[in-house]
Amino acid sequence: MPAPFASSERFPPSLPMSRAQFLHLAAASAAGLILGAPARAADRAPSPAMLTRPIPATGEALPVIGCGTYVGFDVAPGSAEYQRLPGVLQALFGAGGAVIDSSPMYGRAEAVTGELLAAAGSHGKAFLATKVWTRGRAEGIRQMEESLRRLQVERLGLMQIHNLVDWQTHLATLRDWKAAGRVRYLGVTHYTASAYDALQAVMRAEALDFVQINYSADEREAERRILPLAAERGMAVIINRPFGGGGLLRRLRERPLPPWAAEIGATSWAQVLLKFVLSHPAVTCAIPGTSRPEHMADNALAGTGVIPERSFWTQHRIDAT
Repeated sequence: MPAPFASSERFPPSLPMSRAQFLHLAAASAAGLILGAPARAADRAPSPAMLTRPIPATGEALPVIGCGTYVGFDVAPGSAEYQRLPGVLQALFGAGGAVIDSSPMYGRAEAVTGELLAAAGSHGKAFLATKVWTRGRAEGIRQMEESLRRLQVERLGLMQIHNLVDWQTHLATLRDWKAAGRVRYLGVTHYTASAYDALQAVMRAEALDFVQINYSADEREAERRILPLAAERGMAVIINRPFGGGGLLRRLRERPLPPWAAEIGATSWAQVLLKFVLSHPAVTCAIPGTSRPEHMADNALAGTGVIPERSFWTQHRIDAT
């Protein structure tokens, strides 16, 4: 079995490079992987070191930018979309990232992730997270066993109860699996603020390692309710929807970057939005989804260099209205 993600695996620090240089190198590396050709020595260069944050339950260091697989990894083998995905994982790992988040409801995403990691021999570089989303103990176990098979692992980094569906039943199972060493961490997820009352109740009542929630510059309710509670309860936080709902990133891409973006080392709107999310001290990792190597490389740069203090955003507002 591939070794589990090791928090001590780090990529060496390097001199800063421009966004254009980084994206060029990422694209060149991705092309080499997709075509099966080794990258030329002149095209290889170390990337800026990605920052890490500790998982409160253990102190294990987790890289702050990961990759979500919703939609982007639900593709057919042999398709043009599939052929791009090895470059996405290479860009993630090359930047020092590790977290890959999936789910059995994402179509082929789990199976594709497992296939790509096996083909590249990269399971040991990945912190794999997936979810259980069904009812009943027996069906939950069946679904989780299937996820392990698709991901091609015997031990999972993180299993999450998605949308709190039948959470009492699955949490009991996950505690047994954790005690047996089949999962390293357990948690719950949701993606909408309308569920925060129920989510808060579970967080207060149960000892959880992780909580995964929606949080972005235009979905900020988590700041008031969930993030402070996670910090109080010692729970790591994974952020889904870091680019927000309603096309936030699409709207911003039509505008030039403000001059203050340079103060935090951001060279794209995606990096600005990710640095906003990471600026909250309770956030452990953000998992923007992508199926393009150049976007993964760009996202990863948000996890390097300056992460601004919260006070920065009171002076510099992100307005996409």
